[in-house]
Amino acid sequence: MALVVWLVVVEQAVGVRVAEFVVEIVNGDHNHCGQTSRKGLNIREAHVFSTNDGYSLDVFVVDGWPLEDTDGLVEAMEKAVAKSEGSWSRSSYSHSAVEKALSAEAISGDWEIDRRLLKIGDRIASGSCGDLYRGVYLGQDVAVKILRSEHLNDALEDEFAQEVAILRQVRHKNVVHFIGACTKFPHLCIVTEYMPGGSLYDYLHKNHNILELSQLLKFAIDVCKGMEYLHQNNIIHRDLKTANLLMDTQKVVKVADFGVARFQNQGGVMTAETGTYRWMAPEVINHQPYDQKADVFSFAIVLWELVTAKVPYDTMTPLQAALGVRQGLRPDLPKNAHPKLLELMQRCWEAVPDNRPCFSVITSELETLLQEVQRTSEVANGT
Repeated sequence: MALVVWLVVVEQAVGVRVAEFVVEIVNGDHNHCGQTSRKGLNIREAHVFSTNDGYSLDVFVVDGWPLEDTDGLVEAMEKAVAKSEGSWSRSSYSHSAVEKALSAEAISGDWEIDRRLLKIGDRIASGSCGDLYRGVYLGQDVAVKILRSEHLNDALEDEFAQEVAILRQVRHKNVVHFIGACTKFPHLCIVTEYMPGGSLYDYLHKNHNILELSQLLKFAIDVCKGMEYLHQNNIIHRDLKTANLLMDTQKVVKVADFGVARFQNQGGVMTAETGTYRWMAPEVINHQPYDQKADVFSFAIVLWELVTAKVPYDTMTPLQAALGVRQGLRPDLPKNAHPKLLELMQRCWEAVPDNRPCFSVITSELETLLQEVQRTSEVANGT
């Protein structure tokens, strides 16, 4: 014997829903597909049915509840749903009561994600070993990085574990927000906030946007603040480039993609050639020991991109660009750029890493320049 709880939800108006629980006693065995919530509800089975006209039906199969106490079961279900989320979701996707009941543990702060609560949508991008999808988790729009099972090996699994370990440690307004991960083989994936503004690379190169100086500086400051935070926490990104800088709806830029990022241990030495050639520091290309200043070099190329809206070394192949950088090649300094930006660029791509400024210094200089630009604009506008 088991109790089946039917939750019928009718949306009567925007943001207004009426729900009713109906309990039925059934015979038969059910396969385990749920979890025991903290309310003592042994939910062995859960199904969701919904339509486009405002109706949804959620079905729970509950074990271990007295058959005569249907009123108590309804009350417990209502409390479980209310506790898991206080209000109905306003996401662009529906957020069912099944998700609410099953998400009790997820909401407690555990970063391990239940795949049943993760809805996978359209593919955003593809890489050599995985794909990036838009999705929904507990009513929130998310980005889901899924590793392809056919490419999994020890090295890739170690890289995945390292990325999760780093993402769990960071939280900053200019670093993409980590929501959780699925670590159960072979379904490995990382879930982060969805950034609807896309990447700076696409914003600059696909849309051919020439930035006004104030907007350029705001983008650059966002990047610097995110990187300064990472470096303060002994994290080297190792693949800083405009494709890994994402924007939200307010055009706030956040550092993303920590697939090759590493903790910089005290006294540790890094020599592996890691990153993307057009943005890579010469010491990394040369397999020499490197540290956080390699990220500063990459930022110099990002800053050059922001100023020019061009791809660095666009007449060369990536390998040709890397060989050139080893020999001292740098992008041509753009004409008509602000002289302080040109001077900062050149300091950041110095061949000697110790001669490059740290991100706290870069941030301070860019903020000062932004204040000057804004004051000049106010005077010109008579405000």
